[in-house]
Amino acid sequence: MTHSQESDETLASTTEPPVTENAPVESTTAATPAPAPASAPVPSPSPAAFAARPKVPAPAAVPAPLAAPAVPAVNLAEAAKFGRAEEDGHVFLILDGEEFPVGQYPGATKDEALSYFVRKFDDILAQIILLEQRVEAKAPTTDMNKTVTHLREQLGERTSVGDVNAALARLLALEANIKALAAAERAAHDSARAVELAAREAIVAEAETISAEDPATIQWKVSSARMNELFESWKTAQKSGMRLGRATEEGLWKRFRSARTVFDRHRRAYFSQLDNNNASAKSTKEALIAAAEELATSTEWGYAAGEYRRLMDQWKSSPRASRKDDDALWARFRGAQDKFFAARQAANSALDEEFGANLVVKEALITEAQALLPIKDLSAAKKALQSIRDRWEAAGKVPRNDMQRVEAGLRKVEDAVRTAEDDNWRRSDPEAKARTSSALSQLEATIAGLKDDLAAAEKAGDARKVAKATEALAARELWLEQIQKAAQDFS
Repeated sequence: MTHSQESDETLASTTEPPVTENAPVESTTAATPAPAPASAPVPSPSPAAFAARPKVPAPAAVPAPLAAPAVPAVNLAEAAKFGRAEEDGHVFLILDGEEFPVGQYPGATKDEALSYFVRKFDDILAQIILLEQRVEAKAPTTDMNKTVTHLREQLGERTSVGDVNAALARLLALEANIKALAAAERAAHDSARAVELAAREAIVAEAETISAEDPATIQWKVSSARMNELFESWKTAQKSGMRLGRATEEGLWKRFRSARTVFDRHRRAYFSQLDNNNASAKSTKEALIAAAEELATSTEWGYAAGEYRRLMDQWKSSPRASRKDDDALWARFRGAQDKFFAARQAANSALDEEFGANLVVKEALITEAQALLPIKDLSAAKKALQSIRDRWEAAGKVPRNDMQRVEAGLRKVEDAVRTAEDDNWRRSDPEAKARTSSALSQLEATIAGLKDDLAAAEKAGDARKVAKATEALAARELWLEQIQKAAQDFS
């Protein structure tokens, strides 16, 4: 027989006789689950998902390990159902009608020996109760199955006295509950992993969408900021998110990194080309500025103004430089224009002041010309208008703002005289008179003939010829009336 550890401790502090047992004896203290084997170091995967992604559901709060309840005094009457002790301290377990020796507690009474081995069973039972409490609290199932196996092995060693069958039944129930709890843990883990995977997939998909946009139309400032946000979200998830497995995370990271690489390459190429375009546009506009500044001191007002219009058309059709350069270039171009047009305005203002007296003369001539209307004597009107024209030319230029108005005033009288002259010529044209007279004679002869035809048809009673002659006669008489009016114009 071997001595148990507890027996050794007891003998070390008391004068009780040594206890012997039929099998190796476990410690009577609550079994401490073996520490989980150290997991292999997980390689740090690439940065991952949104900072705001759904988090893994926190496991239910696990109460602090409960100390085994204090063992009350042994109920010897109850203990007698499951074991007995002999005078020499040998103790036997009664199980399914059979007796199994569990050990010896020499030098003690029968009750003391039996109580000792009952308390050993109570220690095992206390561990079962503690495990049941952990399952009820939905604590992590890590090592729970090991604990069940260890407790079943302790009961199988037959080194304690108690209701072994009831304890085994409780362990069997625990196994089922632990299995269900582990399944729930796996389901929660799989659900959280699916959410995390979807969040990281969303980061990758958005990054790939951004990188696939047309570099010519993409809004680089907005897209660059968003790509940086996605990268920060990825790093945050790497730090605090749940792991998805090395292969999965590396695959997602490669896609995300590739999208960022493509985006950065497009951005660099776009801005490099933009710099080239801006430099070319700047060079083109500097040439236009040079031409504008050269014209700024010109006094050839008409030519220079036309050149400025041409330069402005070229400026509008030229591509823009960078905003900063383009604004500065436009200020220089506009400054040259303003200098020229300010000088022209000053010159025109001086001329307007000089031509103010001429305006007074021409306004008086317009009044004099308008007095000729309506024209009653064409010859006298023409003579008077010629005198007005001579004095008009002698008066000189008027201010630019009044030029169109005064020219229109004289033109109105000139047009009236020209119209009267045309009417007079039309009435006195001998060729037109002759043509009208000839047409009038021919038409009168035709009408006379039609009247004779009508009279003959009426006399013969031919209704068809009467109608035809009547229609032809009416048309010719209408023409005669019109020709007679034209002849009157020549009289």
